[in-house]
Amino acid sequence: QVQLVESGGGLVQPGGSLRLSCAASGRIFSINLMGWYRQAPGKDRELVANIASRGYTNYADSVKERFTISRDNAKNTVYLQMNSLKPEDTAVYYCTGRIKPTLDSEQDYWGQGTQVTVSS
Repeated sequence: QVQLVESGGGLVQPGGSLRLSCAASGRIFSINLMGWYRQAPGKDRELVANIASRGYTNYADSVKERFTISRDNAKNTVYLQMNSLKPEDTAVYYCTGRIKPTLDSEQDYWGQGTQVTVSS
């Protein structure tokens, strides 16, 4: 079984920074895309950023120049460095990974989510 476990959420003041981490564990043959989504109260879940196995990145317009996604393939871990945080960044952040548990199977897995609250 594959698990994704996030850490690093919390309460931060506007303009502050947080770093989220997400580690994948279990039966893993390879990991393709890894990324972060978020869901604010009353809103749909939205893509924040994702990163391919070779390092190609994609960001939502609302977080460009403020957030940086990275990954450590040796550790099966993805990170999200969030700077210049705004109250509108408040949401539950979910990690996702497109993972092959075996050579001939692939599916998307999700973490349990971590709360990020930006408030003074």
